[in-house]
This record gives sequence, structure tokens and C-alpha cells, in this order.
Amino acid sequence: MGQIQVEKNVGGIEGLCVIQPTVHGDSRGYFMETYNQNDMREAGLDMVFVQDNQSMSVKGVLRGLHFQKQYSQGKLVRVIKGSVFDVAVDLRPGSATYGKWYGVELTEENKKQFYIPEGFAHGFLVLSDVAEFCYKCTDFYHPGDEGGLAWNDPAIGIEWPMLCGTYQGSASAEGYTLCDGTPLNLSEKDQKWTGIHTL
Repeated sequence: MGQIQVEKNVGGIEGLCVIQPTVHGDSRGYFMETYNQNDMREAGLDMVFVQDNQSMSVKGVLRGLHFQKQYSQGKLVRVIKGSVFDVAVDLRPGSATYGKWYGVELTEENKKQFYIPEGFAHGFLVLSDVAEFCYKCTDFYHPGDEGGLAWNDPAIGIEWPMLCGTYQGSASAEGYTLCDGTPLNLSEKDQKWTGIHTL
């Protein structure tokens, strides 16, 4: 028991949690529990996960900002290789922090996890040459239910690290690079999302 430390309501946004697992290491390597239902319940986190996902992305890829409209998913996310800047945006109707965002760097070295409850949009930017990203979900993926927000919506104002470029009025990646010159890489779909004012 007690294998995690939980920082709750990060960024002043109710429900967002940064979780630090206890890592047991020696000259052979390390061991850690990446999920323990009892420890989560002790920390007041009583979610039930039904699906695990994993993705690989290369440097400069930005995925997001995504959410499901009718079947909202809570997500417990972590990085097992490389580094990403992970972001959640509060979309809960009536929330005191509606439209506010919080971001955290998740790396294979810091082993932090980020819990994003239902009612948030989510996205991440890959900062390393390659990143492998794992997440647990509280609901299944439902084709046709996906929604999204422009990753660069000025009304939200996410401060993506290492990113250079100027907002041109859309979610297009054109004109944006990482500060080392790596082009920003978004899916065609993610370049068509609009701003929070359209929700």
C-alpha cells in the first residue's frame, strides 16, 4: 500500500491529478506499480478503467485536443519512452474553471502519470525524437462520437513548450515548428477543429 503520491486539483482545476509512483531501483534496474486500485481508492480516486491504449509518435507530433461528446472518457496517461507535454482543458458545463488548461511534462525518466477526468479535452506534443504513450480509459472508444478543439485556440491560450509560430486564425500546422526547426506535425483532422466558442 501507499505506492503513489497524488497531487490533486493541479492548476486549481478540480479533478486533475498528477500521480507519482514509488520507484524501487538498484543496480539491476527498477520496479514500480503503474496502477493499484486500492492505492487509488485510498487517494480518493475511484474510477474504473475499461480500455488500455498505447501510441507511438515522433518529434513534433501534436495529437489533440480530443474528447468524446456523449461517452466522455476519464484518462490515466503516462509515457514509457521519450517525453511529451500533456494538456487537459476543462469542458465541464458549469465548471468554475471552464476553458482553463493545465499541462505537465511526462517523461520516461520522471514516470509521472496524469489523471484527466471525464469532461476534459486532451492532447499532447512530442518533445523527444520518439515517444511511446500509454493510457487507461474509463469508457470505450465510440466511433463517430469524437469531438475536438483547435490546439492553438487563443481563447484557451495553451503555452506549448519549445513551439515557435504565430496564430493564423485556424488550427493549421503551417508556419509552426519546434524551436529546433522540427516541423509541427498534426493529422488532417486535428487541423480542422475550431475554437472553444463553437461548442
